[in-house]
Amino acid sequence: MINVKTDEEIKLMHESAQLVSKTLGMLAKEVKPGVTTLHLDKLAETFIRDHDAIPGFLGLYDFPNTLCMSPNAQIVHGIPNNKPLEDGDIISIDCGVIKNEFYGDHAYTFQVGDVDSDTKKLLQVTKESLYVGIAEFRMGKRVGDVGYAIQKYAEGHGYGVVRELVGHGLGRKMHEDPEMPNYGRRGRGKKFVNNMVVAIEPMINLGTRRIKQLRDGWTILTKDGKPSAHFEHNVALIDGEPKLLSTFDYIYEALNITSTEEDPFRL
Repeated sequence: MINVKTDEEIKLMHESAQLVSKTLGMLAKEVKPGVTTLHLDKLAETFIRDHDAIPGFLGLYDFPNTLCMSPNAQIVHGIPNNKPLEDGDIISIDCGVIKNEFYGDHAYTFQVGDVDSDTKKLLQVTKESLYVGIAEFRMGKRVGDVGYAIQKYAEGHGYGVVRELVGHGLGRKMHEDPEMPNYGRRGRGKKFVNNMVVAIEPMINLGTRRIKQLRDGWTILTKDGKPSAHFEHNVALIDGEPKLLSTFDYIYEALNITSTEEDPFRL
């Protein structure tokens, strides 16, 4: 059952999501060759706690860290470690917080140094597919409409769309109804209602859509070893229209990137 929020609860969720956004923005300047993912994880935990919040992933389902850090062929749920990032890597940083009793949860895939053109295009298309999906999150639409739009866009560029991992509703729990797959059929699935909040998060692979899992029980990676990209936003349905609770603005400010992609969906 979809957990509809009050207007006040959505304001609180906006604060939670914005703290995740600020955490990712802080990390943006720190992602560089030679830095370890465990160092970035510690920076994030300190930043979140300094802002009167709790790391949302730490201990959730027994996950051992504050961030999911997934470089290159890792899709999601990578565990931070002491291996330094290298020039040419990409890394998905997925962050969650609990503030005001509500979760914020979103992700961005960063470039580390000089990344090859094929991988850069994968990142671009994956992020574009996120906004293609968000545009379908509106009154009169269903879960399948969002998934179909993301799938069509990504597969139209020849990429693999992960099936086993999906977006989700968000609130006082990290994972609420409905599940939000990045594939689907138009007109199918649960119907959207005002004041629901979801995490939409395309996970798109340069090669096959097929996956495998490491023995650590967490890390998911592409079966063919090719790179994967992951971008995620928290979105509320307000007056029938999708409105972003999260933002990449803090990342773009840190990296001197100019973008208007969020403008149609600003709260």
